[in-house]
Amino acid sequence: MNLVAKDFKSDLKPIWCPGCGDFGVLQAIYRALATIGRPPHEIAFVSGIGCSSRIPGYTTAYGFNSVHGRALPIAQGLKLARPELLVLAAGGDGDGFSIGGGHVPHAVRRNDDLTYIVMDNQTYGLTKGQLSPTSPQGLRTVTSAYGSLELPVNPLLYVLAYGAGFVAQGTPADIAGLTEMIEAAIRHPGFAFVNVQSPCVTYGEEGQQIKAHKATMQKLADLGHDPTSRIQALDRAQSYGRELLTGIYFQDPDPPPTLGALVRARQEAMMATARPRAQILDAFVQH
Repeated sequence: MNLVAKDFKSDLKPIWCPGCGDFGVLQAIYRALATIGRPPHEIAFVSGIGCSSRIPGYTTAYGFNSVHGRALPIAQGLKLARPELLVLAAGGDGDGFSIGGGHVPHAVRRNDDLTYIVMDNQTYGLTKGQLSPTSPQGLRTVTSAYGSLELPVNPLLYVLAYGAGFVAQGTPADIAGLTEMIEAAIRHPGFAFVNVQSPCVTYGEEGQQIKAHKATMQKLADLGHDPTSRIQALDRAQSYGRELLTGIYFQDPDPPPTLGALVRARQEAMMATARPRAQILDAFVQH
Protein backbone atom coordinates (compact mmCIF):
# COMPACT_ATOMS: atom_id res chain seq x y z
CA MET A 1 0.00 0.00 0.00
CA ASN A 2 1.38 3.40 -0.98
CA LEU A 3 1.04 5.76 1.97
CA VAL A 4 2.43 9.22 2.65
CA ALA A 5 3.06 11.07 5.89
CA LYS A 6 -0.16 13.09 5.71
CA ASP A 7 -2.20 9.86 5.77
CA PHE A 8 -1.25 9.58 9.45
CA LYS A 9 -1.95 13.22 10.33
CA SER A 10 -5.23 13.78 12.20
CA ASP A 11 -7.38 16.91 12.07
CA LEU A 12 -6.43 17.72 15.66
CA LYS A 13 -3.92 20.58 15.76
CA PRO A 14 -0.97 20.22 18.18
CA ILE A 15 -1.05 22.69 21.06
CA TRP A 16 2.61 22.41 22.00
CA CYS A 17 4.60 25.62 22.51
CA PRO A 18 5.97 27.05 19.23
CA GLY A 19 9.39 25.51 18.65
CA CYS A 20 8.77 22.47 20.86
CA GLY A 21 10.91 19.50 19.86
CA ASP A 22 7.86 17.25 19.84
CA PHE A 23 6.76 18.75 16.50
CA GLY A 24 9.84 17.25 14.89
CA VAL A 25 9.30 13.90 16.62
CA LEU A 26 5.73 13.81 15.32
CA GLN A 27 6.91 14.49 11.77
CA ALA A 28 9.46 11.68 12.06
CA ILE A 29 6.75 9.30 13.27
CA TYR A 30 4.46 10.24 10.35
CA ARG A 31 7.26 9.59 7.86
CA ALA A 32 8.36 6.34 9.49
CA LEU A 33 4.80 4.98 9.50
CA ALA A 34 4.35 5.94 5.85
CA THR A 35 7.52 4.03 4.98
CA ILE A 36 6.38 0.99 6.97
CA GLY A 37 3.28 1.00 4.78
CA ARG A 38 0.63 -0.30 7.15
CA PRO A 39 -2.66 1.65 7.11
CA PRO A 40 -3.73 3.64 10.20
CA HIS A 41 -6.42 1.12 11.19
CA GLU A 42 -3.69 -1.51 11.68
CA ILE A 43 -1.74 0.69 14.12
CA ALA A 44 -2.36 1.50 17.79
CA PHE A 45 -0.59 4.25 19.71
CA VAL A 46 -0.62 4.26 23.53
CA SER A 47 0.72 7.06 25.72
CA GLY A 48 0.85 8.16 29.33
CA ILE A 49 0.34 11.74 30.50
CA GLY A 50 2.35 14.84 29.62
CA CYS A 51 3.10 17.13 26.68
CA SER A 52 4.57 14.36 24.54
CA SER A 53 1.80 11.95 25.49
CA ARG A 54 -0.57 14.00 23.33
CA ILE A 55 0.97 12.37 20.26
CA PRO A 56 -1.63 9.59 19.71
CA GLY A 57 -4.32 12.23 19.20
CA TYR A 58 -2.33 13.83 16.41
CA THR A 59 -2.28 10.63 14.38
CA THR A 60 -5.00 8.77 12.50
CA ALA A 61 -4.04 5.48 14.19
CA TYR A 62 -6.02 4.06 17.10
CA GLY A 63 -4.96 6.12 20.12
CA PHE A 64 -5.18 5.76 23.87
CA ASN A 65 -3.98 8.64 26.09
CA SER A 66 -3.85 6.59 29.28
CA VAL A 67 -2.75 7.05 32.90
CA HIS A 68 0.50 8.73 33.99
CA GLY A 69 3.35 6.22 33.68
CA ARG A 70 1.16 3.34 32.52
CA ALA A 71 1.62 3.37 28.74
CA LEU A 72 3.79 0.24 28.70
CA PRO A 73 1.52 -2.19 30.60
CA ILE A 74 -1.46 -1.06 28.52
CA ALA A 75 0.50 -1.39 25.29
CA GLN A 76 1.63 -4.90 26.28
CA GLY A 77 -1.91 -5.98 27.08
CA LEU A 78 -3.14 -4.58 23.78
CA LYS A 79 -0.41 -6.38 21.83
CA LEU A 80 -1.22 -9.71 23.50
CA ALA A 81 -4.94 -9.28 22.86
CA ARG A 82 -4.54 -8.03 19.28
CA PRO A 83 -1.20 -9.39 18.02
CA GLU A 84 -1.95 -8.36 14.45
CA LEU A 85 -1.77 -4.65 15.37
CA LEU A 86 1.42 -2.61 15.10
CA VAL A 87 1.70 -1.14 18.61
CA LEU A 88 3.67 1.92 19.65
CA ALA A 89 3.96 3.53 23.08
CA ALA A 90 5.12 7.06 23.79
CA GLY A 91 5.68 9.48 26.65
CA GLY A 92 8.12 11.77 28.36
CA ASP A 93 11.12 11.04 30.58
CA GLY A 94 9.09 11.59 33.75
CA ASP A 95 6.28 9.36 32.52
CA GLY A 96 8.70 6.63 31.49
CA PHE A 97 11.53 6.71 34.02
CA SER A 98 9.99 8.11 37.19
CA ILE A 99 6.26 7.50 37.54
CA GLY A 100 6.32 4.54 35.16
CA GLY A 101 9.93 3.51 35.79
CA GLY A 102 8.96 0.19 37.38
CA HIS A 103 7.28 -0.97 34.18
CA VAL A 104 10.29 -0.53 31.90
CA PRO A 105 12.43 -3.53 33.00
CA HIS A 106 9.44 -5.85 32.82
CA ALA A 107 8.46 -4.65 29.36
CA VAL A 108 12.05 -5.26 28.24
CA ARG A 109 12.33 -8.78 29.71
CA ARG A 110 8.92 -9.85 28.36
CA ASN A 111 10.09 -8.72 24.91
CA ASP A 112 6.71 -8.13 23.38
CA ASP A 113 6.84 -6.74 19.86
CA LEU A 114 6.32 -3.01 20.45
CA THR A 115 8.19 0.25 20.01
CA TYR A 116 8.61 2.66 22.93
CA ILE A 117 9.47 6.29 22.07
CA VAL A 118 10.46 8.58 24.96
CA MET A 119 10.68 12.32 24.44
CA ASP A 120 13.39 13.22 26.92
CA ASN A 121 13.41 16.95 27.75
CA GLN A 122 14.82 16.77 31.30
CA THR A 123 11.81 18.52 32.82
CA TYR A 124 8.11 18.16 33.63
CA GLY A 125 7.05 20.72 31.04
CA LEU A 126 3.27 20.28 31.23
CA THR A 127 3.21 21.06 34.97
CA LYS A 128 5.49 24.14 34.84
CA GLY A 129 9.04 22.85 34.85
CA GLN A 130 9.66 20.68 37.89
CA LEU A 131 12.74 18.49 38.30
CA SER A 132 12.44 15.29 36.23
CA PRO A 133 14.40 12.01 36.49
CA THR A 134 16.76 13.01 33.67
CA SER A 135 17.40 16.58 34.93
CA PRO A 136 21.16 17.14 35.37
CA GLN A 137 22.61 17.46 38.85
CA GLY A 138 22.71 21.09 39.95
CA LEU A 139 19.74 22.16 37.81
CA ARG A 140 17.64 24.92 39.36
CA THR A 141 13.91 24.46 38.89
CA VAL A 142 10.75 25.39 40.77
CA THR A 143 11.25 22.25 42.87
CA SER A 144 15.03 22.56 43.20
CA ALA A 145 15.55 26.26 43.88
CA TYR A 146 19.13 25.74 45.13
CA GLY A 147 20.06 23.18 42.50
CA SER A 148 19.30 19.47 42.26
CA LEU A 149 21.38 17.20 44.51
CA GLU A 150 20.33 14.06 42.64
CA LEU A 151 22.18 12.29 39.86
CA PRO A 152 20.06 11.90 36.71
CA VAL A 153 18.70 8.64 35.35
CA ASN A 154 20.51 7.41 32.24
CA PRO A 155 17.70 5.93 30.08
CA LEU A 156 20.12 4.39 27.58
CA LEU A 157 22.14 2.53 30.21
CA TYR A 158 18.95 1.41 31.94
CA VAL A 159 17.38 -0.29 28.94
CA LEU A 160 20.67 -1.71 27.67
CA ALA A 161 21.34 -3.25 31.08
CA TYR A 162 17.80 -4.61 31.24
CA GLY A 163 18.55 -6.48 28.01
CA ALA A 164 16.62 -4.55 25.35
CA GLY A 165 17.22 -5.84 21.83
CA PHE A 166 17.01 -2.43 20.16
CA VAL A 167 18.19 0.87 21.66
CA ALA A 168 18.59 4.16 19.79
CA GLN A 169 18.77 7.88 20.45
CA GLY A 170 17.78 10.74 18.17
CA THR A 171 16.95 14.41 18.08
CA PRO A 172 14.44 16.49 16.07
CA ALA A 173 17.48 18.49 14.95
CA ASP A 174 17.97 15.59 12.50
CA ILE A 175 14.48 14.55 11.42
CA ALA A 176 15.76 12.35 8.59
CA GLY A 177 18.00 10.41 10.98
CA LEU A 178 15.24 10.19 13.58
CA THR A 179 12.82 8.87 10.96
CA GLU A 180 15.23 6.13 9.98
CA MET A 181 15.78 4.95 13.54
CA ILE A 182 12.04 4.94 14.36
CA GLU A 183 11.41 2.89 11.22
CA ALA A 184 14.22 0.48 12.23
CA ALA A 185 12.75 0.24 15.74
CA ILE A 186 9.31 -0.64 14.37
CA ARG A 187 10.78 -3.28 12.05
CA HIS A 188 12.80 -4.86 14.89
CA PRO A 189 11.00 -7.99 16.17
CA GLY A 190 10.67 -7.43 19.93
CA PHE A 191 10.85 -4.55 22.39
CA ALA A 192 12.52 -1.51 20.82
CA PHE A 193 13.43 1.70 22.63
CA VAL A 194 14.06 5.12 21.05
CA ASN A 195 15.17 7.95 23.34
CA VAL A 196 14.60 11.33 21.68
CA GLN A 197 16.32 14.41 23.05
CA SER A 198 13.28 16.63 22.45
CA PRO A 199 13.87 20.21 23.61
CA CYS A 200 11.41 22.02 25.88
CA VAL A 201 11.52 25.62 24.68
CA THR A 202 9.74 26.97 27.75
CA TYR A 203 11.56 25.31 30.66
CA GLY A 204 14.54 23.62 29.00
CA GLU A 205 18.15 24.73 29.20
CA GLU A 206 19.77 26.71 26.38
CA GLY A 207 22.25 23.90 25.79
CA GLN A 208 19.37 21.47 25.14
CA GLN A 209 17.71 23.39 22.32
CA ILE A 210 17.66 22.52 18.60
CA LYS A 211 20.42 25.01 17.73
CA ALA A 212 22.72 23.46 20.34
CA HIS A 213 21.85 19.95 19.17
CA LYS A 214 22.81 20.80 15.60
CA ALA A 215 26.13 22.17 16.80
CA THR A 216 27.08 19.30 19.11
CA MET A 217 25.42 16.10 17.88
CA GLN A 218 27.60 13.27 16.63
CA LYS A 219 26.31 10.30 14.67
CA LEU A 220 27.37 6.93 16.02
CA ALA A 221 27.84 5.66 12.48
CA ASP A 222 30.49 8.36 11.89
CA LEU A 223 32.35 7.23 15.01
CA GLY A 224 32.75 3.67 13.75
CA HIS A 225 30.26 2.34 16.28
CA ASP A 226 29.27 -1.34 15.95
CA PRO A 227 25.50 -1.54 16.70
CA THR A 228 25.70 -5.33 17.10
CA SER A 229 27.91 -5.00 20.19
CA ARG A 230 26.10 -4.49 23.50
CA ILE A 231 29.45 -3.84 25.19
CA GLN A 232 30.22 -0.96 22.81
CA ALA A 233 26.70 0.36 23.31
CA LEU A 234 27.07 0.31 27.10
CA ASP A 235 30.38 2.15 26.79
CA ARG A 236 28.96 4.82 24.47
CA ALA A 237 25.83 5.26 26.59
CA GLN A 238 27.89 6.37 29.57
CA SER A 239 28.34 9.77 27.90
CA TYR A 240 24.57 10.47 28.15
CA GLY A 241 24.12 14.01 29.47
CA ARG A 242 27.62 15.05 28.44
CA GLU A 243 27.57 14.26 24.72
CA LEU A 244 24.75 13.98 22.19
CA LEU A 245 25.41 10.74 20.32
CA THR A 246 22.66 9.77 17.86
CA GLY A 247 21.84 6.60 16.01
CA ILE A 248 21.35 2.94 16.87
CA TYR A 249 23.34 2.04 19.98
CA PHE A 250 22.41 -1.63 19.87
CA GLN A 251 20.36 -3.95 17.69
CA ASP A 252 20.44 -7.65 18.50
CA PRO A 253 21.54 -9.42 15.29
CA ASP A 254 19.86 -12.62 16.49
CA PRO A 255 16.71 -11.50 18.34
CA PRO A 256 14.98 -14.09 20.55
CA PRO A 257 11.29 -15.00 20.08
CA THR A 258 8.84 -12.33 21.17
CA LEU A 259 6.41 -12.89 24.02
CA GLY A 260 3.57 -13.16 21.52
CA ALA A 261 5.37 -15.88 19.57
CA LEU A 262 6.01 -17.86 22.77
CA VAL A 263 2.37 -17.53 23.81
CA ARG A 264 1.14 -18.77 20.43
CA ALA A 265 3.56 -21.72 20.56
CA ARG A 266 2.34 -22.63 24.06
CA GLN A 267 -1.30 -22.43 22.94
CA GLU A 268 -0.65 -24.71 19.97
CA ALA A 269 1.22 -27.20 22.15
CA MET A 270 -1.63 -27.39 24.66
CA MET A 271 -4.40 -27.44 22.07
CA ALA A 272 -4.45 -31.24 21.77
CA THR A 273 -5.17 -31.75 25.46
CA ALA A 274 -7.45 -28.75 25.94
CA ARG A 275 -10.98 -29.42 27.22
CA PRO A 276 -13.85 -28.67 24.83
CA ARG A 277 -15.38 -25.27 25.53
CA ALA A 278 -18.55 -26.88 26.90
CA GLN A 279 -16.50 -28.74 29.54
CA ILE A 280 -14.25 -25.92 30.76
CA LEU A 281 -16.22 -25.36 33.97
CA ASP A 282 -15.87 -29.05 34.82
CA ALA A 283 -12.26 -28.33 35.78
CA PHE A 284 -13.53 -26.44 38.83
CA VAL A 285 -15.99 -29.08 40.05
CA GLN A 286 -14.93 -30.84 43.26
CA HIS A 287 -15.23 -34.61 43.13
